[in-house]
Amino acid sequence: MSLGPHIDRWLASAPQTVDLTEPAQDDWVCAVADELIALTASDERLLGLEDELREAPVLLRLALKLARSKKRTAELDLGLRVSIVFAVYKEHNRLRTRAEHPHGENLLVRKVSQVEWLLEGAPATNWQLLVVDDGCPEKSGEIAQRIVDEHGLDDRVNVLFLQRAIDTRHPVVQGLSSTDQSQKGGSIQYGMHVAAEGDASNHVVAFTDADLSTHLGQLGLLIDPIARSGFDAAIGSRREPNSVVIKGGARNARGKLFIYLWKRLIPRLSPIVDTQCGFKAFRADVAKAIVTDTVEKRFAFDIELLLSTELARSGAIARVPIAWIDSEAASTTKELQPYLRMLRSIVLISKRYLPTDPEAAGFASLIDSLDEDSWRHLSCNVPRAIAEREPSEFDAFDGVSARDLARIAHAQSE
Repeated sequence: MSLGPHIDRWLASAPQTVDLTEPAQDDWVCAVADELIALTASDERLLGLEDELREAPVLLRLALKLARSKKRTAELDLGLRVSIVFAVYKEHNRLRTRAEHPHGENLLVRKVSQVEWLLEGAPATNWQLLVVDDGCPEKSGEIAQRIVDEHGLDDRVNVLFLQRAIDTRHPVVQGLSSTDQSQKGGSIQYGMHVAAEGDASNHVVAFTDADLSTHLGQLGLLIDPIARSGFDAAIGSRREPNSVVIKGGARNARGKLFIYLWKRLIPRLSPIVDTQCGFKAFRADVAKAIVTDTVEKRFAFDIELLLSTELARSGAIARVPIAWIDSEAASTTKELQPYLRMLRSIVLISKRYLPTDPEAAGFASLIDSLDEDSWRHLSCNVPRAIAEREPSEFDAFDGVSARDLARIAHAQSE
């Protein structure tokens, strides 16, 4: 069957701009994805369409990801159990609807709807959503619980509070005396541990970001390599050839610098490029094992989880191209704030898990020498050899030394 007329219709009706506060756009992408499944017999054809429609509006390209995800999930038919964890901190606005706040995404209700849409063709799959309050001063967890009660979601959504885990000395939060010591990592690890308790057979534990940057209808793309191909983990990546990304350019340059630096510190994670995408899934037994003995509770926690998984079984992490739309307007991690702290944490992780390496030691010394001013200067003057390369090249390319970067970082003080 020729898809030409259908593609023309989708191109004509596709929203030209993406608005994460607009639920009607969810309806559009899911409807197109369902049509694609009905009209297209094979995953190979859908992959081919991804190549053919690289210049199409982003929501049509997202619909292709959703179609492949839903099709793969329906074909598994393994009686799966799926748990999805996300942390909330200062998400009091995005939890609301757009009518209640300009940044309102109604994120909890829409996440539930996205998973329900994905799994409607896989009735044997049992699932739950775990929301973890990371000590939010605006009481995001309480707002989430009210939404659960108002919408009758208590059979699907469990709201947890990191502070209660600290108060009861839950083993996975050992070392934390306050939620102030957690920046997302402590809450995600706690949620993953709670999710993984009990029978681990055919159980996948995933985590995502609080916002709607990653449509949860893509979860089947992570489940498939774990359930069908025996991987221990599958991670969403925004830096693969078939990834679909809307992201600010300035953040992209700093992101490349961050990737170049962490790859010098932890080469064991090669060929992973995108460690920080908030869309990852693990076998439940693997999830429980790796979160039990972690030390990093802040934004670099992804690196430690991935390194622990890789060290336990080499090559057991699948990289999955996804569609990702930056929800930057209400971001709680804007601009320069997390990068230097993450790099300092990665230095500690590399020293904890890996043998001493002279190159890594040189870059660790560079990072130790940076303060906020020198980091800002460096990240605003990223060498062209880094800024103009794709991060996938950074395993083979090491042409910018720690000494080169130190000269740039400290130039303003000389």
